[in-house]
Amino acid sequence: MSRPWSYFPKRTQDVYNNQGKMEKRISLVIPNYNKAATVGKCLEAAFSSGYDNFEVIVVDDNSNDDSVRVIREFPCKLITLESHSGTSRARNIGAQSSSGEFIFFTDADCLLLPDTLSIVNKELSEKGENVVLGGTYTKMSYDRNFFSTFQSAFVHYSETKNPENPDYIAAHAMIMARTTFNKSGGFPEDFMPILEDVEFSHRLKRSGSRLIMCPEIQVRHIFNFNLKRSLFNAYRKTTYWCTYSFGNRDILTDSGSASAELKTNVASFFLSLFIIALWSLTKTPSLLYAVPLIFFSNAVISRNQIRLFYRTKGFLFAVSAFCYYALLYPLPIGLGTATGFIRHLLKERQ
Repeated sequence: MSRPWSYFPKRTQDVYNNQGKMEKRISLVIPNYNKAATVGKCLEAAFSSGYDNFEVIVVDDNSNDDSVRVIREFPCKLITLESHSGTSRARNIGAQSSSGEFIFFTDADCLLLPDTLSIVNKELSEKGENVVLGGTYTKMSYDRNFFSTFQSAFVHYSETKNPENPDYIAAHAMIMARTTFNKSGGFPEDFMPILEDVEFSHRLKRSGSRLIMCPEIQVRHIFNFNLKRSLFNAYRKTTYWCTYSFGNRDILTDSGSASAELKTNVASFFLSLFIIALWSLTKTPSLLYAVPLIFFSNAVISRNQIRLFYRTKGFLFAVSAFCYYALLYPLPIGLGTATGFIRHLLKERQ
């Protein structure tokens, strides 16, 4: 199936658009593994950009679905790996094969907005070329059900609350000069299956790179979450996060989606459970008075998150999202924290 794309990658490093503004050459690097259901939407969004001076490199990590056929419908550079090697290696190979002055890392289930690359070009011009820029998810996800929208809004808030000094930049929208990438050593290839962008960010910081989060740089994520997937995602990410953070000794850091508000939220949940359990044993009614007080205090601490829920989809969504966030979401995070701590201890004893 052919597509009537009119896009032809330019070969020069810097070009000028119709308004006479310089456009830096940007290489969009996308790792793909069994994302046939989303990679077509990802590439269609990329090639619908209002920006001209860019290329798209997709590295297929030995997918066993229909991904390669879908990718070949688009005028991108396709690199196919002979064996499944992991997301980090796919990103590193894509970056090494790029021709752009700057590299934009994103994922095969993320959709650039029409002006995303133009905003990147503007931010690079204003903030300098030696910074590492980060973007985030749109508040509203591509699939607009409750759990997907909750996740997108939650991540958007968490990642953008500290724009001038973020703890890390997520690889769903990470931009840097190719020279910076080459000096860094790239993403860690012998690492956990996720959080490679967190380790990479911390290494970039230690080497002197300045990380900046730009909330205007946005991609729309395809989650396809339901209740089960939402809870499992929270458990899985927390498990790996805590395994890494206990070893890195920064478990209490106010860091992206592992924000201080989220940690307070989880602590409030388990403190309430403890009080209810203590009441069931002692039958002391006054103990229960503390539970609504804890819930209200948690709401006050999380007020900016609640405000973003409201701006995303209105009052009813904000109430429902906070109730889910406060009354159920902490459970898999607590279990993930315990699992991560155990894995850390086992790793320390090896």
